[in-house]
Amino acid sequence: MKTFDYRGYDGAGRRVRGLVEADGLKDARERLAARGILPERLTPATAGGGRGAARWSRAGERAAIYRELASLLHAGLTMTHALDILIESPELALLRPTLAGIRDRVREGVSPADAFDGAGALTPFETAVLQAGQRAGALDDSMKRLASFLEEQDRIRSRVRSALIYPAVVGVLAVAIAILMLGFMLPSFARIFEEARIPLPALTRAVLATGRIAGILGLPVLVLAAAAVWIGRRRLRASPAVRARIERALARLPVVGRARAALSGMRFARTLSLLLRGGVPLLESLRMSGRATGSAWVEAEVDREAETVRHGGRLADAVRRVAPLQSTLPAWVQAGEAGGDLPGMLELAGMRCEELWDRTLTRAMALLEPALILILGALVFVLALAILLPILGMNQGMA
Repeated sequence: MKTFDYRGYDGAGRRVRGLVEADGLKDARERLAARGILPERLTPATAGGGRGAARWSRAGERAAIYRELASLLHAGLTMTHALDILIESPELALLRPTLAGIRDRVREGVSPADAFDGAGALTPFETAVLQAGQRAGALDDSMKRLASFLEEQDRIRSRVRSALIYPAVVGVLAVAIAILMLGFMLPSFARIFEEARIPLPALTRAVLATGRIAGILGLPVLVLAAAAVWIGRRRLRASPAVRARIERALARLPVVGRARAALSGMRFARTLSLLLRGGVPLLESLRMSGRATGSAWVEAEVDREAETVRHGGRLADAVRRVAPLQSTLPAWVQAGEAGGDLPGMLELAGMRCEELWDRTLTRAMALLEPALILILGALVFVLALAILLPILGMNQGMA
């Protein structure tokens, strides 16, 4: 039996949507006809599109599903029965086609990790943790840990977005003021002064010229910049080597370098701890942890050092040679190896890196806000001065 997602009309002409289990499309149509439903769209249950796909792509939504599944599996339910319960949950109505597709694949004998991976949007880290849970026979515990990890990552992203709201508002306000003054107010004053045959000061002429140039070139420059960003992002996705070079350049910046190092250390340490607790071999865990940082530079460095570990090298020495991690993790790894509790020390190291990242981000935001205010104030001052200087010159001429 497969699950199909349908949209159509009931006997009263109302639009309806839901799921139907059947042996095929023909059987599904017959079952719907028996219910008095005329299907307008009938497709196999998958991640689909629209709001359901958008919700499934959010790490926080998947974390909530992992946590609920962990609880149900821990209570002794099978994966299929647990998914049945989630599908009937009202708050997950938009995700029912996705969950039904996963359930169908599990029924067909596909492993839960592969079934979830087939729904799309999963990171390699999520797939690795699910596979580790299957190998260790502790899928419920792996899902619980995975949910905690994804929730923490979602909280980090939320903090970053919240911290950028105020600077974004100030930036938009600065642009709006510049457009208003340069595009409307200052040219109007300039025409008045020219009609009165009052010579314009150099500052006023410079500001007017800047406004004219911005008016002519502003839109084309914005379009070209947007196109360059789009092409650059595509090239960066396709070229890990280019991303690694950019990350090395960013690492030299004072605040940005520290923040990126702390974030990479946190992701690497927590991922490695989680995978080792789940029973994944060290070499495989190392490579997966490198990918989980989201940094092409770290991934390449870790892959290289994994070979030294495979040939008998110490993990602490290997981590010490990974430039983005050498300032945050080697001592913790060395202590974990010496004490025989590497996953526990890595978890503590991840917490320490998170605190460092949080402090760095807080300080950066604290500096960014007054800097933007000063820039906005300087812009308003220059524009106001460009208007006031001709007025003062006119008053002096009349005196």
